[in-house]
Amino acid sequence: MSQLDLLRSLLQYDDWANDRVLQASATLTDEQLDRAFDMGRGSPRRTLLHIVSAEHVWVCRWQGRAETPWPDEEERATVATMHERLQQVRSARDSFLAQLSDGDLGRQVRYRDSFGSPYIAALGDMIIQLCHHSAHHRAQIVNMIRRVGGSPPELDYMYWKRKPAE
Repeated sequence: MSQLDLLRSLLQYDDWANDRVLQASATLTDEQLDRAFDMGRGSPRRTLLHIVSAEHVWVCRWQGRAETPWPDEEERATVATMHERLQQVRSARDSFLAQLSDGDLGRQVRYRDSFGSPYIAALGDMIIQLCHHSAHHRAQIVNMIRRVGGSPPELDYMYWKRKPAE
């Protein structure tokens, strides 16, 4: 398996896991989605919005595009709206990745963070960052879902990969 194929596989897992978190979150009431927590971005809704926003921002950074202002995480977007936005980001992400080869992963990309500070990083490292970033915040959301009385999803990588033995 090539490095790029491995990264694509990890992003597919992230898609699956993000979808499961969104599905579990869709069963919550507005009060549960907006309950304050001292973790994540302060509530399940804001943490979900942060995942969606970060996916968009990192794809822009991979392409060296100028970053737009960070999306509003105070917005009261519905879970369905967030899922729709995530689908659009995935489409752009997958179109970008389809044009890459393993040799592109070491390419240095210049970008600015949300504060306007300039940085440079290898494209492959930036792709890995997206995978880790989402995993971190999904763990927070699962904890929040459990604490508001919802049914948290199983997100273990092997749960996604395993197949019944014959």
